[in-house]
Amino acid sequence: MIAISLWRIPESRNATVARVDWLGATIVTLGLGGLVSGFIESVTRGWRHPLVFGSLMVGFGCLVAFVIVEASGAWPMVPLRLFASRSFTGANLLTVFLYAAMGIFFFLFPLNLIQVQAYSATAAGAATLPMILLIFLLSRWSGGLIARYGPRVPLITGPLIAAFGFVLFAAPSVGASYWKAFFIAVVVLGLGMAITVAPLTTVVMNSADQEPIGAASGINNAVARVAGVLAIAVLGIVMVNAFGARLDSKLANFSLPPEILRDMERSKIKLAGLELPASLNPTIRAAIRESVREAFVFGFRLIMLICAGLSVASAMAARLLIPDNRGTLPH
Repeated sequence: MIAISLWRIPESRNATVARVDWLGATIVTLGLGGLVSGFIESVTRGWRHPLVFGSLMVGFGCLVAFVIVEASGAWPMVPLRLFASRSFTGANLLTVFLYAAMGIFFFLFPLNLIQVQAYSATAAGAATLPMILLIFLLSRWSGGLIARYGPRVPLITGPLIAAFGFVLFAAPSVGASYWKAFFIAVVVLGLGMAITVAPLTTVVMNSADQEPIGAASGINNAVARVAGVLAIAVLGIVMVNAFGARLDSKLANFSLPPEILRDMERSKIKLAGLELPASLNPTIRAAIRESVREAFVFGFRLIMLICAGLSVASAMAARLLIPDNRGTLPH
């Protein structure tokens, strides 16, 4: 990939930038690190713990400071003037919603396959291969949709198809085969992403003037990565809580000793990888293991429906903010 980049991608640089925005880079790193750390630690420590509360406050404070620094800096890492473009703002808002959904999906789906459906790690990795192939094979075709339909149509249609794919992922239960339960959902989600990715990149690149085009691309890629990380942190809390609530309702039927319940409570963050006490009766152990799997599927379904909602929100962002410039490139 490095060789292809050196061979085919022309070099570009901004001659007016005298130095790297180290201050902005440091502040935004502390801000995002504080938020992610706070959300993750809240699962085990609770929202009132000083580490959690402090991390979140530092995170939010640094992000506010980052905006101020970038607005006043001579050589900002994130030129805020780019967001004066409705297309650029809309494309990044779409990216936030859609890539947040993809981030939590790629975090939980392998856990579903390995911990619940008993797939090997290799099989779990291969399960999303049709999606990757679709994005790869259809990217050139989908990039040409802008010339025919304008940017708005594919950026509404793609996320809506992806939303349907997420709904399909919410249907399977424990023990369903890949071809019956997941293959169609993978293909539908892959088709939705294939329709979206290339037009989204085109809109971002053409929403900026030639001078900050690298910054525009970098911002959009950073938005996608940050959205995925924050989704894992925030929706991971939702998943753990949904899993825990469902499992508690199941465990109420077993009349387990309090010490075993306490041990399982501390292990809920492991989701379906939760370790059961060795002292349990084998029959009860098998029944509880099945309850753990069912609790995971319950939480997974909830998250997939939230992902569908996020995908619909991304389509709405495209509908409201990205102009319908058929036959022309957006600015």
